[in-house]
Amino acid sequence: MSDAPPQLVLASASPRRRELLEQIGVRFVVRAAEIDERRLPDESPEQTVCRLAAEKSVDRLAGAPSGIPVLAADTIVVLDDEILGKPADAEQGIAMLTRLSGREHRVLSAVSLRAEDHWQSISETRVWFRELEPSEMAAYWRTGEPCDKAGCYAIQGLGGLFVRRIEGSYSGVVGLPIYETAELLNKAGIPLLKE
Repeated sequence: MSDAPPQLVLASASPRRRELLEQIGVRFVVRAAEIDERRLPDESPEQTVCRLAAEKSVDRLAGAPSGIPVLAADTIVVLDDEILGKPADAEQGIAMLTRLSGREHRVLSAVSLRAEDHWQSISETRVWFRELEPSEMAAYWRTGEPCDKAGCYAIQGLGGLFVRRIEGSYSGVVGLPIYETAELLNKAGIPLLKE
């Protein structure tokens, strides 16, 4: 990062989101949001992920430096309309991977950008897992990588070994859809790749 002032506040502690913003040259400061991330009754997965991203950006807006937009995101893994959160323990993690094995699921990533206005976007990616062996699921759990990941896997890490193909945004599965994020940044007057 340069010594130039930040262009936005990132309302996330995710190292993956930080890396993706750095990849596209955005200058930011991190102010992680603290919200209740439970799904509300009768709320669709799409409504949940958009609401959570919006609540995160609101949470950090009050403390943001004057005039600097706040960017927040939320990513969920959806199988059979059920949101697969972060596994609580090995048993839950292996159960999630077993359910994902040999099947297609969806990854939804919502992005919320707030300044004087609020802009929001959502990315949907379809992900197909190959059939997984019990021994490799157990070995994957023991690496520690899936312990704090929605759906119990990280596509950018060893979890990528399980992914047969995707249709949609790879960066959205990682946690911050770059195309949608760039569109919102442009609306807020933060253009990329401009002289």
